[in-house]
Amino acid sequence: MKSIAGNYNIEIGWNHFRSLFKKTIVTSIALVLISHYSFAQKTDTVGIRNFTLSQCIDYALHHQPAIKRSQLGESIAKTTNDINLSGLLPQVNASGNLVHYFQQSSLGTASTSSGSNTTSSSGHANSFVPQLSATQNIFNPTLAYAAKSAPLYIKQSQQVTDSTKIGVVANTSKTYYALLLTLQQIDVLKEDTARLGKNLRDTYRQYKGGIVDETDYEQATITLNNSLAQLKQAKENVVPQYASLKQIIGFSPDSQFNVKFDTNEMVREIAIDTSMQLQYEKRIEFQTLANQKKLQHVQTDYYRIAFLPTVSAFFNYNYGFGSNNLSTLFNTGYPSSLIGLSLSIPIFTGFSRVNNVKRSRLEEEVLNQDEFALKSQIYTEYTTALANYKSNLYNLAQLRTNVNLAKRVYFVVTLQYKQGIVAYLNVITAESNLITSEINYINALFQVLSSKIDLEKSMGTITY
Repeated sequence: MKSIAGNYNIEIGWNHFRSLFKKTIVTSIALVLISHYSFAQKTDTVGIRNFTLSQCIDYALHHQPAIKRSQLGESIAKTTNDINLSGLLPQVNASGNLVHYFQQSSLGTASTSSGSNTTSSSGHANSFVPQLSATQNIFNPTLAYAAKSAPLYIKQSQQVTDSTKIGVVANTSKTYYALLLTLQQIDVLKEDTARLGKNLRDTYRQYKGGIVDETDYEQATITLNNSLAQLKQAKENVVPQYASLKQIIGFSPDSQFNVKFDTNEMVREIAIDTSMQLQYEKRIEFQTLANQKKLQHVQTDYYRIAFLPTVSAFFNYNYGFGSNNLSTLFNTGYPSSLIGLSLSIPIFTGFSRVNNVKRSRLEEEVLNQDEFALKSQIYTEYTTALANYKSNLYNLAQLRTNVNLAKRVYFVVTLQYKQGIVAYLNVITAESNLITSEINYINALFQVLSSKIDLEKSMGTITY
């Protein structure tokens, strides 16, 4: 009975492991095939465009809503300047007054030839006076300010566009790198899953041959399941990262595109000259502040010359019609015209001009303080970005070495395990070190690329 029970327990255990093995293999193959099929749909569909980083940036510069809004702001600034400067051109107006007197005042009496007295009125009972008037500003402090500040406002709107473009380029690059990081992790995890699947099959055969015990097989199964879970999570993360990249470049959510890249090319692009000196004038924020200071100085000058007179020339042309009867109103016309100069001098304005000058100078001083604070901020950003870039670059070199060592260790340990020299725990440790070193290397590569973007942005050298 004991022998039969023992054989029965062995058979049950064998059936259990055989069933578990089949389920694990089937599940692994199904997940890999489903993942490959779903990814193939995303990458191999005919008609879907493939974008490099430079193509993503070019697309964003032409389709990003924020850039389009800033470009509309340029057009608005130009139109506003045209409105403000319209006073430099002649102003022509036409008007007309149609009048009917119900009662007219008497100016006095007059004697007729017959000796009777008559009353004379002040004019016709009906009159119509059309008028054409033209004025031309000769000097106006407000118009002088508008003319001097117009190019500065245009430059200000262009700087807003430049700043937006720089932000779009930086954000597009970082989002693109984050997506590539996930795609690279997927490739690494696929290789890891394939290795672990092979280890599981080898362990199963060794277990069947009585070389290893059941714990090795169970550990191989656990390791494979963990790798499959990581692979599934990485593939799920691709979808929202694509959506984020679409949003940043202004791509339609309903359309699809894929990213294409060359890892070797990206490695060659990580280099940057760290010996370049920081030049504050290259930062768009510094340029914008400098333009604001010029605008404020122009406004101070405007308040200083606000006491000057406003001089303009005018011309009026009238063609009056008058009659006591409406039917004969337009029978006779009385033209008149005149030309002249108009002069307006502000004599006393309650000290508003003096106080405006004082306030504008104080605002200039505020901008000077802002410039000092901005330089300090830029320097901090630059030193931080430079330190991050250098440390990430060093870390990348070390992790590249770790990957090569981890591959060699895994190869040796696997051979030793197959020969029965080491336990399966050593294989698990070597496999874990390999996948960790590969993932860390990929992370380091994209951290270097991201820190390079931060460094270029801090130095004001991002091109678009």
